[in-house]
Amino acid sequence: QTTAGSLALLGARPPVDAPIVARLRAAGAVILGKTNLSEWANLRSSHSISGWSGRGGLTRNPYVLDRNCSGSSSGSGAAVAANLCAAAVGTETDGSIVSPATSCGIVGLKPTVGLLSRAGIIPLSHTQDTAGPMTRKVRDAAILLGAMAGPDPRDPATAGCKAHPDYTVFLDAGGLKGARLGVARAFFSGNRGVLELMEATLKALAAQGAVLVDPVEVPTAGYEKAELEAMLHEFKAGLNAYLAGRGVTTPIRDMASLIEFNERMKDKEMPLFGQEYLHDAQAKGPLTDPAYLKALDTCRTLSRQGIDAVMDTHRLDAIIAPTGTPAWVTDLVNGDNYGTSCATPAAVAGYPHLTVPAGFVMGLPVGLSFFGRAWSEPVLLKLGYAFEQATKARRAPKYLPTL
Repeated sequence: QTTAGSLALLGARPPVDAPIVARLRAAGAVILGKTNLSEWANLRSSHSISGWSGRGGLTRNPYVLDRNCSGSSSGSGAAVAANLCAAAVGTETDGSIVSPATSCGIVGLKPTVGLLSRAGIIPLSHTQDTAGPMTRKVRDAAILLGAMAGPDPRDPATAGCKAHPDYTVFLDAGGLKGARLGVARAFFSGNRGVLELMEATLKALAAQGAVLVDPVEVPTAGYEKAELEAMLHEFKAGLNAYLAGRGVTTPIRDMASLIEFNERMKDKEMPLFGQEYLHDAQAKGPLTDPAYLKALDTCRTLSRQGIDAVMDTHRLDAIIAPTGTPAWVTDLVNGDNYGTSCATPAAVAGYPHLTVPAGFVMGLPVGLSFFGRAWSEPVLLKLGYAFEQATKARRAPKYLPTL
């Protein structure tokens, strides 16, 4: 069943596998099932609790059980960290692969939008949505990516897909030697433990021969509001089209009927937080709305030109930063407590972003992010693999009840 964690779609089975699932089966993968996620990929409420859904309840972080997994691919991150599967597939619109990956101490790769088909995936934003691998090792992420990547006539975004059948050929333990890495200090957290870990990480990168351009400025101001404006327009249009086109019987046919269902079932669907983002999306106009077109242009211009300009100016192979802060204590009253994150620039641009375990802060994992130009997955995987082999920072979780 594909439900986005919502009871509204319970029992609705898609008639066929999603193309990326079909590709995985064809490559010999054994599909075990689905994991929990942050309901509606955290786009139901501004006060949402990552890892919670009406259908699946609360996902717990295997490292410390009262800590959050982040989201929205919460269950994928937790399952991989806990060794319940060899690998998982997450989806990301903004942070939903890399954030749970860093919180759960695993590798997460958000590919370039258009490298993997989104057909069969419940849409939030057709300009930012993508699936991607979540694994314990970079090599496994490369294997999974190669199995899933490729064009699909059901997803127009893949028309210009630049896929490789085998991404493991790019893995190189010496791949950091001579690599020019821009250090985006604007994304360094004020958390003392993260700062200390990142300084040690920079020394490890330099010891492997990386050339650190420190600092570089990645523009972030100006498109946060534009991103949400564009996303809410696309969420309404995409979800309505998805629900109307499902080959199964379901009473939920559009955003309006979803909102009505949640109100009717609020004791089960909304005991912890509401659905204000759904109301906001429902109030938006069509994708010809001038407000949408202006927001979309702002997002594309600032994010893509920002990343490309920084990389051109400094002749960079990738930009690096801590992926995020250590996992917070899950708070059912006040909601999520996200710290600093570097996910948004690559997410809004539709560019690739790889996170690799970098170490721990008081027993909680923190990842190092590598992001760069469109279709630069081979470069990011080479760099991430070399960093992983040099540091071997990942440790298995101990399922501590608390700190």
